[in-house]
Amino acid sequence: MKQFDVPEFYRSPLISKLKEQRRIEDPRKKDFTPSLLQLGTQNFYLARHFGFCYGVENAIEIAYKAIRENPGKRIFLLSEMIHNPAVNEDLLAHGIVFLQDTHGNQLIPFETLTPDDVVIIPAFGTTVDIQAALETRKINTKSYNTTCPFVEKVWNRSEKLGIDAHTIIVHGKSSHEETRATVSRSAQNAQVVTLYNIKDAIFLGEVILGQRKPEEFYVHFKGLHTLGFDVTKDLEKIGVVNQTTMLATETQEIADYLRAVMISKYGELEVKNHIADTRDTLCYATNDNQNATLGLMEIEADIAFVIGGYKSSNTTHLVEILENKFTTYFVESADKLLSINTIECYNIHTKAIETRSINLESAKNIIVTSGASCPDSMVEALIHKVNSFV
Repeated sequence: MKQFDVPEFYRSPLISKLKEQRRIEDPRKKDFTPSLLQLGTQNFYLARHFGFCYGVENAIEIAYKAIRENPGKRIFLLSEMIHNPAVNEDLLAHGIVFLQDTHGNQLIPFETLTPDDVVIIPAFGTTVDIQAALETRKINTKSYNTTCPFVEKVWNRSEKLGIDAHTIIVHGKSSHEETRATVSRSAQNAQVVTLYNIKDAIFLGEVILGQRKPEEFYVHFKGLHTLGFDVTKDLEKIGVVNQTTMLATETQEIADYLRAVMISKYGELEVKNHIADTRDTLCYATNDNQNATLGLMEIEADIAFVIGGYKSSNTTHLVEILENKFTTYFVESADKLLSINTIECYNIHTKAIETRSINLESAKNIIVTSGASCPDSMVEALIHKVNSFV
């Protein structure tokens, strides 16, 4: 496995040793049971997989390489590198400036850029239009392009599906940078519609089966389909891809449901001509983290911590899973543990930061995991902070 050149302050000696031990014991990643770390009277159960994935480490390595190689130059990030405030704050501290916010709103006009400026493309990638706008300004968009290889894999598959006359169904959050980029790339060769969840898929299935009128499609998916989308013909042949940080199980549920719809309409023998098998586009890292989180559900614990940026889609999904069984606290860092009985955390349902009560004194069995954009050093810091209260 490739070793990335990531700043040491992102690393954790404790977590690195634990991960290396698991890698040796389970090289094929078949065992999703958690790791047990005993500190005094407390048992910390850490997910089999958590923290930086390949795409994130690759992006961070390239970003710091850009800083080293361009002293004295203006260095810009198209938008947040990844959805982790600690990582983005450190990049800002090194002089990097954001051109846009996470919603694509312009912070610095592209017109002010010059060919001497350095622009880093974030791990989520970018749209065709934005890349063209940068290249019109003679900006080199290739040298420091940190787009995740697995995101590019989705783009490549979408391109082939489009050329083969498939309409692309994107499972994702329509406002997310990655989904905007994937829709943009897919739309070069195909019609595209974005679904957020299985409810949207069921609605689409009812349209395909003629159980809903075409005009209902345009109302329900307003702003979520490409220009010129024709319900009467553009849903005869489809392929499902996803925003790589969405729950892989939900993407597969959507694909399986739509496959059943196509069987109902066209028959088992013809289904392969109406829906593509796109299981190979699902991100292995997101899948591993989610399966490891499901592994945590098999144990008994007093509380659970999920560490990561509050805007991180993959981290939010880990919280969704753990909340089904445990009292779960979603925190950006150990600093959010204010005292032995007070914590500041994020509520994924209300989208608000809350100050809540917590009983760390009686917590003996504690679950800890983190999103794909969270440094291991932050996981270790939280473990030590929790343990310091007892």
